[in-house]
Amino acid sequence: MRILIVTDAWEPQVNGVVRTLQATIGELRTSGHEVGVISPDLFRSLPCPSYPEIRLALAGRRKVGRRIRAFAPQAIHISTEGPLGMAARRWCLDNGFPFTTAYHTRFPEYVAARLPVSPAFVWRFIRWFHRPARHIMVATRSLARELAEQGLSQTMMWERGVDHDLFRTDHAPHPAYAGLARPIQLYVGRVAVEKNIGAFLDSDRPGTKVIVGEGPALDELKARHPDAIFLGKLGGEALAAAYAGADVFVFPSRTDTFGLVVIEAMSCGTPVAAYPVPGPGDIVRDGAGALDEDLGRAIDAALACNRADAHALGARYSWASCTAQFIKALTFVPSEPPRETIAVARAAA
Repeated sequence: MRILIVTDAWEPQVNGVVRTLQATIGELRTSGHEVGVISPDLFRSLPCPSYPEIRLALAGRRKVGRRIRAFAPQAIHISTEGPLGMAARRWCLDNGFPFTTAYHTRFPEYVAARLPVSPAFVWRFIRWFHRPARHIMVATRSLARELAEQGLSQTMMWERGVDHDLFRTDHAPHPAYAGLARPIQLYVGRVAVEKNIGAFLDSDRPGTKVIVGEGPALDELKARHPDAIFLGKLGGEALAAAYAGADVFVFPSRTDTFGLVVIEAMSCGTPVAAYPVPGPGDIVRDGAGALDEDLGRAIDAALACNRADAHALGARYSWASCTAQFIKALTFVPSEPPRETIAVARAAA
C-alpha cells in the first residue's frame, strides 16, 4: 500500500509523536508498504512561539496538494492539527479523498496550561478538525471515551510500542547514579510547563530526583530545585541505563495521551508512579506501579512494587502490534489509488 503521512511534528524534535511515527514508518516499510512523509523540513518554516524547536511550516493547500499528487497515495494519514495537517485536510475534502487522523495531544488541557484560553474553545477546533476523518486513531480507551463525549465516535486504537532490544532489565545503572542517595526517582521527557514536573520536584520523598530531557522550563526548574540532578537529553543505551538503574519512574503529567516513556521504563523493570488520569491510568496495572492523586503516596506505593511485574507489563507492547493497529485503521482504503489522483500525478511528472 502507498501510505502518505502528513505531520507537523518531525525531526529534529524529540517527543512521543515523532518517535511513534518513526517506529511505525520503519515497521511499515519493513512489511513492504511504500510510505511518504510530508513534514516541516520540506518547506520554509518559522519557530513556534514559546517552542522554538517546533517549526511551523509555511505551506498552504496548493503546496501540500502538489506533494500529495506527486506521491499518488492510496491512503492519507494526517497526524497533527498544525499548518500541514490543516492544509492536507483541506486538500482531502476538496478532492473527496478519505483520510485518517490521530489525537496525539490533549490540546484543550495543553493550551490551558500555557495560555488564558478556555478548554471549551479549543474543543471547538478539535471537533472541527477531526469530524471529517474516516477514523481517528487514539492510544487509549480513555481517549476514545473522551472524544466520543465530544461527538467524535469514529475512533480506532493505535497504541504504542517499545524497542525491547534496547529497553531491557539487564543494563547497569547510568554512571551518574554512582553515589546518589537512594531511592532514585526518575523523570524522562520534555522539560515544559504542561508536563507538571514541578509537582514531582516539590514532593518531599527522600532519595534523589533525576530529570532526563530538555525544554523551555529547564533553567527555571534548575534554579528552583538545586538538589535535583539534571542529566539533559539522553538516548540509546544511556537512556536505557537511566531507566533500568532508577528505583521508580515518576510521570507527573496530567495532559499526555499515552506516555511512551512509561512503557519504556516498565520494559526496563522500573515501576511507575503517576496520577490516575488518561494515559498512565490506562497503562499502569498488574502491580507494575501505582496511581494516586497524592503523587508522594504513588511514589511510595510504586517503590514497593515488584520489578518483574513492571517488566512483564512493558513486554506486552511492541511496535509490530502498534503498526498492525495502524494498518487496521486503514481498512476502508481501496486496493488502488483514485484514478484522478494517478492521472494528475502522471501529468505532473
